[in-house]
Amino acid sequence: MNKLLRSYGLATTGCLALAAARPAAAQQAPVQPVVIKFGQPAPADFEARNFVADSAAAAVVLSDVGTTRFRVDGLSFKMDTERTTRIKILKKAGYDYATVEIPLYHRDGDEEKITSLKGFTYNMVGGKLEKVKLESANMFTEERTKNTRVRKFTLPGVREGAVVEYTYSVTSDFFFHLQPWAFQRDIPTRWSEYRASIPEYFDYKMLMQGYEPLAISQKEDGMTQYMASERVQTTTGGSAWQGGGTSHTSTEAQTINARVTNYHWAMRDVPALREEPYMTTPDDYVARIDFELAGERLGGTYRNVLGDWTKINSSLLESDDFGGVLNRGGFLKELVQQLVAQYADPAARAAAVRELVLRNVKYDGSNRAVGSGSAKHTWEQHRGTAADVNLLLIAALRQADLPAQPVLLSTRTHGRVSVSSPLLEQYNYVVALVPLPDKKELLLDATEPLLPAGVLPQRCLNQVGRLVVPAAEGEGRWVELVPAQRHSHYQQVTMTVDAQGNITSQVQEQHGGYSGVSARSKLTELGEKKYVTELTNQHTNWEVPSYKFAAVADVSQPLSLHYEVRQAATTPGTAQELYLKPLASFCESRNPFDNAQRRFPVDLGAPTQDVVLINLTLPPGYVAELPKSANVSLPEQGGSYVFSASSPTPGTVQLISRLTLAKPVYGAEEYGNLREFYRLALAKQAEAMVIKKQ
Repeated sequence: MNKLLRSYGLATTGCLALAAARPAAAQQAPVQPVVIKFGQPAPADFEARNFVADSAAAAVVLSDVGTTRFRVDGLSFKMDTERTTRIKILKKAGYDYATVEIPLYHRDGDEEKITSLKGFTYNMVGGKLEKVKLESANMFTEERTKNTRVRKFTLPGVREGAVVEYTYSVTSDFFFHLQPWAFQRDIPTRWSEYRASIPEYFDYKMLMQGYEPLAISQKEDGMTQYMASERVQTTTGGSAWQGGGTSHTSTEAQTINARVTNYHWAMRDVPALREEPYMTTPDDYVARIDFELAGERLGGTYRNVLGDWTKINSSLLESDDFGGVLNRGGFLKELVQQLVAQYADPAARAAAVRELVLRNVKYDGSNRAVGSGSAKHTWEQHRGTAADVNLLLIAALRQADLPAQPVLLSTRTHGRVSVSSPLLEQYNYVVALVPLPDKKELLLDATEPLLPAGVLPQRCLNQVGRLVVPAAEGEGRWVELVPAQRHSHYQQVTMTVDAQGNITSQVQEQHGGYSGVSARSKLTELGEKKYVTELTNQHTNWEVPSYKFAAVADVSQPLSLHYEVRQAATTPGTAQELYLKPLASFCESRNPFDNAQRRFPVDLGAPTQDVVLINLTLPPGYVAELPKSANVSLPEQGGSYVFSASSPTPGTVQLISRLTLAKPVYGAEEYGNLREFYRLALAKQAEAMVIKKQ
């Protein structure tokens, strides 16, 4: 037997025939699995009454079943994954689910191979079942990334009410690439089931994520026999090299006895995962199981194949596209040394170096954890990825005698990181960390000119990052990505109403923190006139005759907008009673949490505060019935809503509305309170105030 198979320390006995692996029988499942026979759709699949519960969906997964097994091919292990899926198409919007993509990994000439691919579309026409076969003309391959090509096919003859099904097997030599199994999609799933039989020679870490319960979760140890074969060449009748012998080739087969662990997972009636407000990325919430090869047992000895942070740090710092960028910033020495002389305070100096990079290099919008060229190249091109820009920033900070270090992170749309898995693939961004006196730290990013120094872009607010340090300093550590600012919106309104119900207001509006970034971005995109026009169009019967922006370029200050608003009365003429909703024009009107339930967190990124102060002058001879004050609080100081109404002087009313969300992230268990909190706040802001003539 060759070194590859022998390295796993396999116990073998003589055998003449090659046989398939025979895994141990699985224990009886507590939930009866759904069984479908490929090529034989059930009559119930075509009865509309069976899909009333899914009527809002475009399609529904009836069954999705997969199995992964290991086998021995010759002297090498292979990994086979089979999958059979059946989907009901309910609406035209569901036609896309008849197009299937199968990712296939390849590297260094080896590739995963797909076999036994079959598919059918079934339609019930006039009480008869029509069956359309998937043809090779409907299949093609697309190169998706450097190491991934996608086999793509579209099942033919799809219409509303159709059932599509497909089955295939993928054979792989890449044991580290055991694909995750997703039990949940963006359409409902009636049944999703996955089995994996893992021999003792492979150790996988398994991470279950999501917020849906398992109907089946079983693990059973047993024994399996694999058959290995080796081609052996022998010579008879003399020496073959002397020309006097005859060479023969034969195959020797041996039985391999191995322990195997059989896993079985399933979910039933899994709801569709749809995007909701304040999500990072759906991939963070989908119910699935991930596999990571942690080690192999070679000749009875366990070998850890999972990386560790010491190795990752060393690899990064030795790379030309990471450490090489950090250590080759000498061309900036003369420029930054001027800043060293000018700014003795480390924080001020770091901010000045960041400003130097911001003025000279533009972020191209793409996110990477490692650079794509040298720091000098990025500087000369005046453009680069997030890694190019921020690695250049770190190099410049070091030239300014500041001991900056890189921090790896994953952006919100890229997904959360698993702190238990040291995998570089989890990260797609890098920022700078500068230690300050009194054990404080400054996180810096030079991609966003609309943010002040020390404030990370909101896309980076994804809980934790990983500090990369030289081997002499250890393995690094986790860095909490605590938002340095919040979403802050403040409006002060001086409002006057006349006896006909016409309203004139002077509004002083300020957007601070992350709200300031959004407002400045919008202002940059639209220009002042279109910005104000869009603001006006959001309200009924608004006319804005004048406006003025302030602090547009000073990102350390809130963006300020002063404007005048005129609102004509909807029913002209003097009235004995006027009904006004002063807050309604300046507050949110829709609860962002529509759904009655939510099974995953509400991730705002940063705390929020929204304040509206209205000073209202009444028409002469009128008085107001003041609304009742309100004070609503979330549990554990999670936030508050305060409303107050008073009459400071005769003929005037002051209204104050202050909504505060103190936490950047709220757990799913807090969702009900958060939804009710918003309902009460919006109801108070929408209340009408009665103004009566004396």
